[in-house]
Amino acid sequence: MVHAANINVRGLMKQAVQVMRRSVAESRADGKASPLMGAVLWEPDCRVETAYRGEFRDGDHAEYTLLERKKQAARLDEAVLFVTLEPCAPGARQYPKLSCAERIVLARIKEVWVGIENPDPTVDRKGIRYLQENGVAVHMFDLDLQREIREANKPFLEQALARAEAEEQEEPVETPSLSSLERAIPSVDLRDFSSEALERYRETANIDDPADSAAFVRRLLHLGLLEEGSDGRAVPTGFGLLLFGREPRPALPQAGLLATIHLDDGREEVRDFDGPQVFAPEQALQWLRDRLPNPIDRSDARRLEVNKRLWEMVREAVVNALIHRDYSIKGAKCQLIATKDTINVMSPGEPVEPITLEQMRSLNAPMLSRNPVLHYIFSRMELAEERGLGLKSLRDGAESAGLPLPRYKWVPPYLSLTIYRNAAALAADLAGSAESERLTGDRKTVWEIASARDKITTRELIERTGYDERKVQRILADLRDGGLLQRTGNGRATRYEVCQTGGHSHPQSG
Repeated sequence: MVHAANINVRGLMKQAVQVMRRSVAESRADGKASPLMGAVLWEPDCRVETAYRGEFRDGDHAEYTLLERKKQAARLDEAVLFVTLEPCAPGARQYPKLSCAERIVLARIKEVWVGIENPDPTVDRKGIRYLQENGVAVHMFDLDLQREIREANKPFLEQALARAEAEEQEEPVETPSLSSLERAIPSVDLRDFSSEALERYRETANIDDPADSAAFVRRLLHLGLLEEGSDGRAVPTGFGLLLFGREPRPALPQAGLLATIHLDDGREEVRDFDGPQVFAPEQALQWLRDRLPNPIDRSDARRLEVNKRLWEMVREAVVNALIHRDYSIKGAKCQLIATKDTINVMSPGEPVEPITLEQMRSLNAPMLSRNPVLHYIFSRMELAEERGLGLKSLRDGAESAGLPLPRYKWVPPYLSLTIYRNAAALAADLAGSAESERLTGDRKTVWEIASARDKITTRELIERTGYDERKVQRILADLRDGGLLQRTGNGRATRYEVCQTGGHSHPQSG
């Protein structure tokens, strides 16, 4: 972490985005799009150096230009680097060229801020992982700047994803491994894949090759879902078995989704979704719908829309749990727990470094995936957002339905997300029994309205409740004293929001 008080992290991120836009596209006969890439180097004496792709010569990466052409003789062990695109990993460039990640490590830079990762699942996050494994602290750009970078690089990103769908890879590239599940599982073979799951993938991803064809098998090899064994046979990898295996759990005990419904009469209904994980989200959602009472059981259009949004949020949460969990925690499985007031989705593992729990709680975390291969396949099957953690969908769904914002918390070894089916459930969850007793009458009315919104003004509360301003201010003060609401802004910009355990900030910013 940078401890200097004179570094403006946000400003340097924005400068890197500005520099990125000066990138020079290569002249390529094959029509391959060049990424826009900017780099900014901050030094302890507050000097700043910049570079962009193709600045001096076609095709030169911004990191190469910065570290080898501009700062080759400089001592950079206390410098901080900001790059808009994930540095390429070892093996990504033809020998004897060094990868950008290797150049950064050799320059002894100890802190790097990365805009976005490369979406190709064969390289996704591996440059970041190489830096982390060599003692470099890595952080991600703010979400709004990530979106700006992605929009500017749309042609490159689309082609990168298309390359991931190519039938053959000219030459295998050895890159750092993100997970042991990238390797083949010797005890299984192609017969352990579900033909139904493979066919669903082929159809939703618009792949013409039949699922039993050699061309389709080559696709799976390229994506890292199969690996060629020493005898030439294609053997499922751990990720391949998770996604498409008929029964993944005998070989991967940590696979699956365990679901429980706590009924009002004290009984429980349980169900294990331990087949192909590409089927688990929709299967779990249908199971819940069949057994839970309709959250809003009237038939008018508004209430039907609330129901729709709630189930979309649950589906997004389950998909996120399956994609982003830490599969190295073998003794824990994803869990789905429902009551009449809440739906809780638990995913083993803390947020993937460098994403923090505070950023997750803000529902505005930067985009980064722990398991890029899983994320890619789920997105191709239209089960997940193309990039990112789906947090915007959770926020937008709650706000659209007038429900409280979902809340993340850490319950070792699980990252737990609670979706509230009504405002009273959030009040009880946050306030505890002593506070719950106080939330009656007018205070309960104001709390339920405020907790269903991201932020709310005094004027909006007056309009919604019909109370006069003095009464609303008195209730707001009481809820603030009770630790339920906090005030942000001043004057006309004053807003009230539900207290979170932590918020999104840059403690190292000046």
